[in-house]
Amino acid sequence: MTALSLKNVCKSFGKVEVLKHIDLEVIEGEFVVFVGPSGCGKSTLLRVIAGLEDATEGTVEIGGEMVNSVPPAKRGIAMVFQSYALYPHLTVEGNMALGLRQEGQPKAEITRRVQEASVMLSLEDYLSRRPSELSGGQRQRVAIGRAIVREPKLFLFDEPLSNLDAALRMRTRIEIANLHRQLHASMIYVTHDQTEAMTLADKIVVLRDGTVEQVGSPMDLYNNPANRFVAGFLGAPSMNFIPAERLGGTVGHEIGIRPERITVGDGGQLAATVTHVERLGGDTNVLAVTTSGDEITVRLFGQHPIEVGAEVDLGFNPDDSYLFDDQGRRI
Repeated sequence: MTALSLKNVCKSFGKVEVLKHIDLEVIEGEFVVFVGPSGCGKSTLLRVIAGLEDATEGTVEIGGEMVNSVPPAKRGIAMVFQSYALYPHLTVEGNMALGLRQEGQPKAEITRRVQEASVMLSLEDYLSRRPSELSGGQRQRVAIGRAIVREPKLFLFDEPLSNLDAALRMRTRIEIANLHRQLHASMIYVTHDQTEAMTLADKIVVLRDGTVEQVGSPMDLYNNPANRFVAGFLGAPSMNFIPAERLGGTVGHEIGIRPERITVGDGGQLAATVTHVERLGGDTNVLAVTTSGDEITVRLFGQHPIEVGAEVDLGFNPDDSYLFDDQGRRI
């Protein structure tokens, strides 16, 4: 069953087109991530799905029902924001239960749902505390719990981890992934962080300038990018791009090669000088500039005694490279 269907969805603010002819289907139980740079339209698209913004054109269907004219509270969705948006005067239990009480749910049903959600999120020992007594990660779990108890058709997450530090982001990311497996729920998650997109998604939607550049599984997009933008956006460190004429190719075309696919050693295609080395313990990132002035990043597994200023040969298997035309389309 289709959890969400977008057909020719457009959104304009005055003369500014923010979303341009978006077509997308989300299958029931799927975890879909909207990713792209700031200003690409991903949060606006989420708000159109939620009913917080009206589509200028096109249709939005949730669970097979067109909801363009349906208010947010009646769409069967629950949204988790970047800001926790918790009521400071209410306890954890009160924040999680508030929406159900406003709906007029029976007290026993409210208690059951809050208890189940608190166990899932390891919040059962914090139900009597107020938000000021919680860490940032715990507050975010309360916001997620408030969404869970509503038992929605569709969960919407708008950059929920951006206020957390790196270690806590990773832990909470794992918790969200586990939650998805437990609930078998349909989830849409907005982020600008391609690591979150790659690690969480069943399906990634890459957006740029209000249009969908490519849709597919994380590994589909990583291994088979449709264009230069997708190739460069997904992957850390980012893909290297080399003018094709440097290697005997067509002027105006580019060759893309992932940092982990480049070797350092004798007989490589490119002569370069090392300008920076990042020693990460398990990996070593080497930044170098070729004799033609192209900047190249190499990702090596393990620890390597390469120093800044070293003259190196960089090589790669042509089968591991990607070719893009002068419009950025993959050939």
